[in-house]
Amino acid sequence: MNSTVTTAVTEIVLPAAVEPEGLELRTRELPAPSKGQVVLRMDATGVSFAEQQMRRGKYYDQPPFPFVPGYDVVGTVTAVGPEVDATLVGHRFAAVTKTGAWASHLLVDAADLMAVPDGVDAAAAETVVVNGITAWQMLHRIAKVRTGGTIVVLGANGGVGSTLVQLARHAGITVIGTASVRHHATVRTLGATPVDYRDPGMYSRIRELAPDGVDAVFDHVGGAGVEQSWQLLRRGGALVSYGTAATKDEEGNSQLPVLKLFARLAAWNSLPNGKSAQFYNFWAGKRRCRASWQQRMGEDLTQVLRLVADGHLTPQIAARIPLSDASSALSLAESRTVAGKVVIVPEA
Repeated sequence: MNSTVTTAVTEIVLPAAVEPEGLELRTRELPAPSKGQVVLRMDATGVSFAEQQMRRGKYYDQPPFPFVPGYDVVGTVTAVGPEVDATLVGHRFAAVTKTGAWASHLLVDAADLMAVPDGVDAAAAETVVVNGITAWQMLHRIAKVRTGGTIVVLGANGGVGSTLVQLARHAGITVIGTASVRHHATVRTLGATPVDYRDPGMYSRIRELAPDGVDAVFDHVGGAGVEQSWQLLRRGGALVSYGTAATKDEEGNSQLPVLKLFARLAAWNSLPNGKSAQFYNFWAGKRRCRASWQQRMGEDLTQVLRLVADGHLTPQIAARIPLSDASSALSLAESRTVAGKVVIVPEA
């Protein structure tokens, strides 16, 4: 039945451009869900690259400070608002929030809920919400790499990268993955051939492994190196860019590196060489038609979670850290010492 009761919520606030230890913990009353909303009790959320940029004030379209970070969440519905099916209460769902998920409870539009199978652990599911949808869509909807192809994944030990490697291997695709030497054993276990991203000759090494070029490069780094990623492609290959990590610490306008990258990709796309260059935008199409965007998200997450449930995809959980210690979670994620995704969980 519909809830008119408020909920006590604990949440993490990003007050300004601060170091991770500058995050603030607050408690407040969460209002009752309004028409079309539910209250979701957080079972797992996590640290993505977005939060790492947001704390610097560098994310492309982040809200003004202060705000509660948290790009995605897996949780259990505890209450529903008017015109929402009451049978949702007690069931687990995933949602992509962009902000607001670093909280014990949050309000979510019922239309944005995506079902999570009962047999999948909440932290495991959280690890592949945005990361899994991103990897699935880049591989299968944008690059459309066929079985027998070869791809390069930059940052193969990361949240998106480790998922992308496993999805590609499951589809019969050969993967070359860049990572620091400390993560090479992990990258091999996932099924990719590792290359040291700190090696000045990294791109030459990749060419040795794939002398005829590759079918796709997935590049979250941007910066000057994206030119080299483009050069790795064989005719008909696809460069899929999905970030500008190389410029994350630069001062100045946070939009400028992204706009420069867009211009470069557009110029390459106009060349008559059969290759394509695209920037992957998770939110593309939502404003134009939210229903079809949400349907696509749900379909792709369902595919990914099915692979998790069947044991074909192993979510790479770097650590599980309580919500109250979110600053440690953010510091760990930024340390570049871990493989996979740092997951934030409720208090014990």
